[in-house]
Amino acid sequence: MAGEQRELTLRFLAEPADVNFGGKVHGGAVMKWIDLAAYACAAGWSGKYCITAYAGGIRFVRPIQVGSLVEVRARIIYTGRTSMHLALDVMAGDPKLSERLLTTHCIVIMVAVDEQGKPTAVPEWLPQTEEDKYLRESALRLVQMREKIGAEMEAHIKQLGL
Repeated sequence: MAGEQRELTLRFLAEPADVNFGGKVHGGAVMKWIDLAAYACAAGWSGKYCITAYAGGIRFVRPIQVGSLVEVRARIIYTGRTSMHLALDVMAGDPKLSERLLTTHCIVIMVAVDEQGKPTAVPEWLPQTEEDKYLRESALRLVQMREKIGAEMEAHIKQLGL
């Protein structure tokens, strides 16, 4: 039922096909995993097909080694009328050990769409804990910052005549 699955974690092993020229998992693979987890979480929350509207603030904290057990945790931190803001944390470590270290963090906004591809309403998420309240307020501050950045980018594009 929609509105019940606020968070999920995908787990898998980092494979040799995910390696970059430096011998570590490349950022593109990590971004794909983030998008998959964000979609699964947003679809679970909304009960609808969802599309990625925004991915930002991506912080690559440390590299992921090939053969690591990777966990991608996605959780809803704010809902709008048709959008869901998710915080994503990527953790990785030796599969033989229990320790997982943060490797990447970002925010993703997913939008639920109907059969015609038009945005459609999602269930509201209400914070329950102090951490939830903090995350929701953080998401609202990020919305304001993105609006300012968007306006600046529009002015930049206009100045270039594009």
